[in-house]
Amino acid sequence: MFESLRAKLLGWREKAPEELEEVVSGESGRRIKGKVLDRYLYDLEIALLEADVALPVVSEIMKTMEEDLLGKRITREVNFRAGMWYALNRSLERVLAVPPIDLLDFVEKRERPVVLMFVGVNGTGKTTVIAKLVHLFQSRGLTCVMAASDTFRAGAIEQLEEHARRLGCKVIRHQAGSDPAAVAYDAIQHARARSRDIVLVDTAGRMQTKTNLMEQMKKIKRVSKPDLVIFVGDALTGNDAVEQAKGFDEAVGIDGVILTKIDADAKGGAAMSIAHAVSRPILFLGTGQGYEDLIAFRASWMVKRLLGSMPS
Repeated sequence: MFESLRAKLLGWREKAPEELEEVVSGESGRRIKGKVLDRYLYDLEIALLEADVALPVVSEIMKTMEEDLLGKRITREVNFRAGMWYALNRSLERVLAVPPIDLLDFVEKRERPVVLMFVGVNGTGKTTVIAKLVHLFQSRGLTCVMAASDTFRAGAIEQLEEHARRLGCKVIRHQAGSDPAAVAYDAIQHARARSRDIVLVDTAGRMQTKTNLMEQMKKIKRVSKPDLVIFVGDALTGNDAVEQAKGFDEAVGIDGVILTKIDADAKGGAAMSIAHAVSRPILFLGTGQGYEDLIAFRASWMVKRLLGSMPS
């Protein structure tokens, strides 16, 4: 994952100005000059844009790097290349610096049942993500109920029931075409009556631009009163996932993000962009189709994976 973005950044960081007199000047010491800095920031900007990092995110990175570097002294211990690496490292961490949510810790501390509502467009893998989280919660000794509130997509209820059968988890369903908010309500009542820990509400995939469908989503939220609304996005869609997250956040409000198909993401820019765009944390990354193919997201982990160790 992130191979393309990593390759671009590693290729870029190997560059270093050969004409040091261009980079530094002044009797008091050698300092980074704007002319050379602009040239290297431009190369970095192109690399990030080609890797599907959203333009506002790239602009923020460029701004903070320029503030960090312009006029800074070059020493024997901190050469130009190392200084650029330090500045990029700090800038990426700032872009991703959204207060994290430890979902397991969050669930442990909430009143039962904890209600998690999942939203997103068609085909992002919401149902599979729900099954993965049920597997994770059950491994921690927590009990779950799944609400089949996607009552419109053909096969959606059957898909959730198959996951429930494999996992040994209860699923609450109504007939196809019924009110999805009523399904969520019944699932929560069932969980309360049987002292279950978590209710995971599956919803129909819909484009964020469909006003009537988003109104239905608002109704599900009003009825279920979720503790968290989680947007599930497809990393392969790049900047489209960013726009989708913004649309759902404006319509119903999202509290966190799970990005799927990150193992097949050729560029890696969506993961960098989405947290910055909606100021919501990425909770997990989906790395495959198995129930265990879900890893917790950490900003420091991603930055280290992209940049590696400091260049010599």
